Amino acid sequence: MTQDDTLDALRQRLAPAIADAAAFDGWSEEAVLAAAQALGVDPALARYAFADGPMAMIAAWIASIDAAMAAALPAAQLSNLPIRERIRRLVQARLDALTGREEALRRAMAIMAMPQNLPATARLGWSSADAMWRLAGDTAADYNHYTKRLTLGAIYTATLAIFANDTSDDHADTRAFLDRRIDGVMKFEKAKARFTAPREGTFSITRMLGRMRYPAR
Repeated sequence: MTQDDTLDALRQRLAPAIADAAAFDGWSEEAVLAAAQALGVDPALARYAFADGPMAMIAAWIASIDAAMAAALPAAQLSNLPIRERIRRLVQARLDALTGREEALRRAMAIMAMPQNLPATARLGWSSADAMWRLAGDTAADYNHYTKRLTLGAIYTATLAIFANDTSDDHADTRAFLDRRIDGVMKFEKAKARFTAPREGTFSITRMLGRMRYPAR
């Protein structure tokens, strides 16, 4: 195991406790030190692990949520469910990991929205969407690989914004919002499949372009 692997493991171990402290101290060195004290970690080592500041702390928190989701919902457990239900459960598992840490989430989202952090935020969003689709059993290698992740990333980001300020019982408003968004995407995917699927005797954009590139001989 390399030093980087060891540090990544330490970051993921500390991250949930940092999130707990961030509700009071922000995503700051004070939160890192509070987490280190709570978990019995050398404060100097904890400071070194998060020397890159708040975005490093938030990235580690997201990585810990990815890991918790994978542990709670392994691919084999999801394989017999409809794709809609797989995605819903995976997003819900992430929300469950955030429950009780809404203030830390609000502060994290404010930091992630800063212009200088947008590229890193986009990478983190893509990584989480990719982790969900892989657990859901997605094997697409064409443009669908990218569109699925972009779409799910947008759904998850919008759901987080609702969740962070949801005061309804058991986050019922968030659950309803998530269900509506997933329903909308599933309907769109079905319509897209009908539109893009080539059929004999009907016009196909894909087939036409193929013939223009490789004319029949």
